[in-house]
Amino acid sequence: MSEAPFHVEPASQRRPRLGYLMAASAATLWAINGTVSKVILASGVSSLRLTEVRCAGAFVGLAVILAIRAPARLRVRARELPFLALFGIGGLAFVQWFYFLAIHRVPIGIALLVQYLAPLLVALWARFVFHEPVRRRIWLALALALGGLALIVDVGSGGAISGAGLAFALAAAATYMLYLLLAEHAVGDRGAVALLFFGFGFATLFFSLVAPWWSFPGRRVAADISLLGHLADRHLPVFVLMTWMICLGTIVPFFLLVSALRQLPATRVAIIAMLEPVVATIVAWAWLGESLRAPQLGGALIVLAAIVLAQTAR
Repeated sequence: MSEAPFHVEPASQRRPRLGYLMAASAATLWAINGTVSKVILASGVSSLRLTEVRCAGAFVGLAVILAIRAPARLRVRARELPFLALFGIGGLAFVQWFYFLAIHRVPIGIALLVQYLAPLLVALWARFVFHEPVRRRIWLALALALGGLALIVDVGSGGAISGAGLAFALAAAATYMLYLLLAEHAVGDRGAVALLFFGFGFATLFFSLVAPWWSFPGRRVAADISLLGHLADRHLPVFVLMTWMICLGTIVPFFLLVSALRQLPATRVAIIAMLEPVVATIVAWAWLGESLRAPQLGGALIVLAAIVLAQTAR
């Protein structure tokens, strides 16, 4: 193997402030991308097709980057293909698909908060499947998260939040858990960028079989659409929004997050990434006019606290 396109800096050479800035920027870009994606979905492009475009665009972009920076990383052994296929389809493809299905039905902030239950699911997997010791704070975090979710769903009023949307968000959390477990297993051998390249490649292949490109609704991509909400009087072509989603909503934040890992420990980077649901809620409020009632806002804050608590326990 050649040298990885990113390496871990020695502790004496790390620049924590730069790492915090990179991680926060990545979370912010992903948060904005949620609203951009919701506008695209409102144009009539299905969640399946939008996921297909995002995966294909990221695959092409990462291929160009690797070809320039680390071409040897484009090679793969035949025995690695089944694992990479599982990572790309079961992890990357499904987590994005379920997320888009969720945000089409529930506020973006709620969808992200539920998806970020994945670290708690990882802890449960570690305890009951791998039989590893799990800190008590994980169980406290799980209890807080379940209580927060009950407030978010607004059980007392019969469920103000779409049941289907919540189910898709929970499915996104489960597949995100799979993504984390598989990535943790393989990233040390192949490198994060190369792993994502092959993952997006298999995800693109999967969606190309499920929804062939020759039936892609090209007319909708070329159409001008309203930006909705407080920007309803402004219009942009769908392909411009898709380009933003691929470049600034996928490739750039992935690069920023990987680069942040050169300057900070993974646990700190993960905690900074918790900015995403918070910023996403603010962006959706400012752009789309999405809002949460007081009980649901309280539930969101409880879930966020649970996530941060879980992230502090290795």
